Amino acid sequence: MGIFKSHITLYSRYKRFVVAFFVIFYVVGFIGMALPISQPLFIKLVPVALLLSLIVILLFHQPAFDSKTILVFATIAVSGYFIEVIGVNTHLVFGHYAYGDALGVKLLHTPLLIGLNWLMLMYAGSNVTEQIKLNGWLRVLIASFLIMLYDLVLEKIAPALDMWHWENGIVPFRNYLAWFLITFLFQRLLKVTKVRTANSLAFIIVLMQVIFFLLLLILFYSTKQ
Repeated sequence: MGIFKSHITLYSRYKRFVVAFFVIFYVVGFIGMALPISQPLFIKLVPVALLLSLIVILLFHQPAFDSKTILVFATIAVSGYFIEVIGVNTHLVFGHYAYGDALGVKLLHTPLLIGLNWLMLMYAGSNVTEQIKLNGWLRVLIASFLIMLYDLVLEKIAPALDMWHWENGIVPFRNYLAWFLITFLFQRLLKVTKVRTANSLAFIIVLMQVIFFLLLLILFYSTKQ
């Protein structure tokens, strides 16, 4: 029992340290984005921020990884990437858009990082709804709606960060519909396979991202007035 308590205490200390690190990380990132002289450099660091967020979230994953969990997570990441490949090359899924350079190395006109970003969002959405005492279908619907709201925020700031650009600068409704439906399928996959996403940091880190993007949106919008 003493060993178990010491493990929880150590885990709690690491959590506080990681939360403090990400607060500083995003504050510095916001300042760097706000200053014209440093903005190009910090835009290039966007892939680092997204990848670091996912790595830290997975480090705090509970319970321990098993083969089923790894397979389901890999399925989401790979499927998410190829859905984006189809979307950006055919314009049939989300609408007419093209990726910029902010998300790093691209293959088939699609950043390799985008599949991992799908995984991070699916994980965070599932993590939030696991804590709600509702039936599985309602949890899936709520997670899908929350992730669609995340995309709603991100779509407004993505062009300014050179993440992706929409034809004529207009985000079509079908983009949000596609996000909701794809997210719904991924969330059902997590529930059907009974893959747990217990994590004390996932929601906090993704919430920090949302606040970061919202502040950037306010900043960029105000400077254009």
